[in-house]
Amino acid sequence: MQKLHCNFFFLACFVFSATLAHSWSQNREFNQAKNYEGSSDLVDLQYHMGPVLTSPINLYIIWYGKWNPTHQSTIRDFIYSLSSPVPYPSVADWWSTVRLYTDQTGSNITRSIALSGEFYDSAYSHGNYLSRLSMQSIIKYAVTSPYPTALPLNPHNGLYLVLSSPDVRVQDFCRAVCGFHYFTFPTIVGVTVPYAWVGNSGTQCPGVCAYPFAWPKYSGKPPPSTNGGNNIMRAPNGDAGADGMISVIAHELAEVSSNPLVNAWYAGDDPTAPTEIADLCMGVYGSGGGGGYVGVVSKDKWGNGFNVNGVKGRKFLVQWVWSPVKRRCFGPNAMD
Repeated sequence: MQKLHCNFFFLACFVFSATLAHSWSQNREFNQAKNYEGSSDLVDLQYHMGPVLTSPINLYIIWYGKWNPTHQSTIRDFIYSLSSPVPYPSVADWWSTVRLYTDQTGSNITRSIALSGEFYDSAYSHGNYLSRLSMQSIIKYAVTSPYPTALPLNPHNGLYLVLSSPDVRVQDFCRAVCGFHYFTFPTIVGVTVPYAWVGNSGTQCPGVCAYPFAWPKYSGKPPPSTNGGNNIMRAPNGDAGADGMISVIAHELAEVSSNPLVNAWYAGDDPTAPTEIADLCMGVYGSGGGGGYVGVVSKDKWGNGFNVNGVKGRKFLVQWVWSPVKRRCFGPNAMD
C-alpha cells in the first residue's frame, strides 16, 4: 500500500470534494432504486487505473461515543467473519465477489482483513456533532493520543473505520448518507490512508439507515418482507441499529477496497460523485431484490432474516455487490 503515496497527487483536484464522494444512502431504495440484479446492459462500470487494496488489510476501528458492548461484539464478529471459513453461504463467500476486482497489474483485492486495533473515543473528542471532514481529525486524534491504546498510523496497509454511536449527529447523516469512505489528507493526518465512517442509526433514523429492520416513515408503509407481506424483518442479532450498520459497513468496505483513492473502479464520468460496486446494488440482498424488496433471503429458527453466516454461529443480512464476472448484482445466497 505504499503506492497510496504515489497516487495521491493524481487526486489533487479532488481534495475539496470530500463532502461529495463515496456516500451511501438508503433514501433511494424505496422509490427510485433500479434493479440491476439481472440488468448488465444498464451498467458502465469502468476501471480508471488507480490502486485497489491488494495487500492484507489491517483494519483499525475507532469507536466514537458511548457504545453498547453487545453491539460492539456483533460488529467485531462481522469483521472477523470476512476472512474466516464458516458454512456456506458465509461472509467470506460474500467477500469473494469483492475480490474479483483487480488493479492494473492483475492483482486481486486481498482476501485478508484483520482487526488490528481499536480505539475508544468515549469522551467525544470532537463533540456530539461531526462534519464529514472531522472524521480525519478523529483519526489523527486516535493515532496521536497519549493513551497506550493509541492506534498506529499505518500508511502501508492500514484501513481506518470510524463508527459513531447512536447519540452522535453527523453532517448529512439520515438526510443523505448512512456512511461514506474517502482518504485522509497529509495536511491533517500526516499521510494518505483510506478510511470509512458509518453511523449507528438506531435512535436517529432506523427507517432510513437500518432497512429492512425498521419502518421507513416517508414510504407510508413498511418494506416488503421475504414472503411478500408488509411485516418488518427482524434483525438477526437483535438490534436494528447494529444489524443495519453491518450492511453499511460491508458496503463501505467493498467500495473503499475497490476504489480507495477515487480513481479505480466506478461508473459515471464524475469521480467526485461515483457510482461504485455497492451503490449499484443498494437494497438487493437476494435473488429478485430491488426497488424496496430485499429479495429471497433465509430466516433462522426465530424468524430473523439473514443471507450469510458468520463466526460463532452469527447470521448477518448484507447487501449484494456488483460482480464484474457475472455483470450483475450477486451474493453467495443467489438462487442461480
